[in-house]
Amino acid sequence: MRLLNLAALGAALSLAALMPAAAAGPAYLGHWKFTDAVVAPWADAQRKPDTKERARLLGKTLAVTVKGIAGPDPFKCKGAHYALKDYPADMLFQGAFGEMQSKDKSVDPGKLAAALGFKGASFKTLETGCEFDFHFVDERTAEVGLNDYVYTLTKQ
Repeated sequence: MRLLNLAALGAALSLAALMPAAAAGPAYLGHWKFTDAVVAPWADAQRKPDTKERARLLGKTLAVTVKGIAGPDPFKCKGAHYALKDYPADMLFQGAFGEMQSKDKSVDPGKLAAALGFKGASFKTLETGCEFDFHFVDERTAEVGLNDYVYTLTKQ
């Protein structure tokens, strides 16, 4: 009887070794916490950024799942359609840096991106199909623009 159990266990382990491991989901799926916010480079000096919104979001968490994004408004998104793309600096934050450069040729989108922690000339961006995109500084850090702030999200 014991020999039969060992044989069954051996067969099960052999079969398991032949089956492909469950594929891990994309790295952007998971919980992301708002850990910081800085006044955005595009903020208009004539108006003050909304500090109440900043205070409401800091410390909150977004849950990015295959079905959508759960969390505080305005980041909730049912039925998100994700696409991971490479963006140049002028396309970050819905093209805000490019727009700044079109108004003032001395503006360097690459330097603006570097000031926010981005390295290189191209940046992974998660298009969500919602009103905002996530721009990745690295695998565990993303930034998103909202009104006159750039929010940092850290993967939990």
